[in-house]
Amino acid sequence: METLFEGILLVVVGFFAGIINTLAGGGSLFTLPVLIFLGLPPAIANGTNRIAIVVQSLGGTFGYRSKGIHTFPFPIYLGISASIGAVIGAQIALKVDGALFNRILAVIMLIVGFLILIRRKSLAMNLPERLKGKYLFYSILGFFLIGIYGGFINAGIGIVIMLFLNRLNRLSLLKTNATKVFVVMIYSAVSLALFAYNDAVNWKLGSLMALGTLFGALWASRWSVKKEDRVIRVAMLVTIFIMAIKLWFFK
Repeated sequence: METLFEGILLVVVGFFAGIINTLAGGGSLFTLPVLIFLGLPPAIANGTNRIAIVVQSLGGTFGYRSKGIHTFPFPIYLGISASIGAVIGAQIALKVDGALFNRILAVIMLIVGFLILIRRKSLAMNLPERLKGKYLFYSILGFFLIGIYGGFINAGIGIVIMLFLNRLNRLSLLKTNATKVFVVMIYSAVSLALFAYNDAVNWKLGSLMALGTLFGALWASRWSVKKEDRVIRVAMLVTIFIMAIKLWFFK
């Protein structure tokens, strides 16, 4: 099934998803449906999508790190907690019926689309960071729950993580993104291993998409231009709506 057109499509979609995921979140709202539309069973599409997530998160982490933007060791604690949750979420995903999974994804896409629509332009704050004590405990607990969802489907999780880190921990937008991509890299690698163990990964298609996400993430993390173009936002919302309808009503 791997035609030249499909290969190019996966790389291009991966590139834009890498940019979206690194700067905000929601790239899986495009990559996961595309894999399903190309004929992969939902469970295998879900596992295959993790390749791109791991690679683009690695690229984003490297990009931010090269610019000296990080919050270590804070994201390590969050990554470990989220990984434990991701194991639970991935096991649930492997057992869910394919048709039900598609409908769950359709609903999530519409919810995240709504969040994109109402979200304000800037999350930036100029307040003291809160990374220790009770806030570290709250973060570890919160990321355990985030990890469950991330292990299950991951679509749109970046937006939730950004709101969490920015509002609770008061991280700047850049540090929020840097922390997010590192944590996602850790728990996604764990969930990918679990999907691979259950033969629910198409390495060839996943690698093509991952190639695009890698370049997208590197570009976005190192040369971020924080513009929220209204046309791009509208295009994203229209695409999300169309894909959600396709997932809900058509096999």
